[in-house]
Amino acid sequence: MSGATGVVLMTFGSAQTAADVPAYMSSVRGGRPADPALVAEFTRRYELIGFSPLVRITMAQGQALQELLDARHGAGRFRVEVGMLHSEPTIDAAVQRLAAAHVTSVVGLILSPQWSPLIMGGYRRALDAAVAAHFPAGIAIVVAEEWHLEPAFIDTLATGVREALDALPAGARDSVPVLLTAHSLPKVVVDREPQYLDQLMETVRAVAAAAGLDDARWQFAYQSAGHTPEEWLKPDLKDLLPGLKAAGHTDVLVVPVQFLADHLEILFDIDVAAREEAESEGLRFHRIRLPNTTPRFIEALAAVVEREAAVGASRG
Repeated sequence: MSGATGVVLMTFGSAQTAADVPAYMSSVRGGRPADPALVAEFTRRYELIGFSPLVRITMAQGQALQELLDARHGAGRFRVEVGMLHSEPTIDAAVQRLAAAHVTSVVGLILSPQWSPLIMGGYRRALDAAVAAHFPAGIAIVVAEEWHLEPAFIDTLATGVREALDALPAGARDSVPVLLTAHSLPKVVVDREPQYLDQLMETVRAVAAAAGLDDARWQFAYQSAGHTPEEWLKPDLKDLLPGLKAAGHTDVLVVPVQFLADHLEILFDIDVAAREEAESEGLRFHRIRLPNTTPRFIEALAAVVEREAAVGASRG
């Protein structure tokens, strides 16, 4: 692998089973134990959905990305490894494998299309620390920042919207309201980096336009607000459901635009909690499939890697 560009595909990580919840939540909190009541609630959620497939799916995304880059550039040009910020396999272990493969540069790709130095800073710190530990002589590093308008990414989500609409009964297909969602954040965080919300809304509008949705057809909402006392961004998804029913709608389609793989925030927050809330309002609930290992989405990841590798090469 001499001369290869290493790629570290990074995401938040996940407790894979209910038994992993305490250690995972402690990692998220910088090593501090989480409130027992909060641990109990998240353990209940994991027991309800069975397990989180996030790590398995991310590993599959990494394998699919490797295969596509090999097909485009030949085996040996890129070496893809996967690392989690708060669970196994770690970012450090991924970089250690790249060091053993003697890569000559590293591209870090966070599985979050919108970029915020504040929110995403932990990934960069973990990557820098791992490179310092395993490449003592130093190595060129570039971390992809925003890629929220990458055409193949927007096309992936828009295709999911069209497929979901096509699967609806004829009577609902042309009128079902569409709720595009993203993970809520503490308001104080976003007040410090308003450009993050700008990127998010650019993604939302691009997906709606590519899917052919009229402006009156869709709304934006947040989901998965944290269990902390500070103010979190609104409107929450559940806050919009009564108004849809009052307007005479019978169905609702949810389109997560920020989540790139199925995990707890989808399998519980959307598929269980949001579904129950919609059905309690008398609405039939639908959501799009997530990108996961969709070939078009893997093309988006490859495009980001290729672009960032070129940037790294231009810096020498």
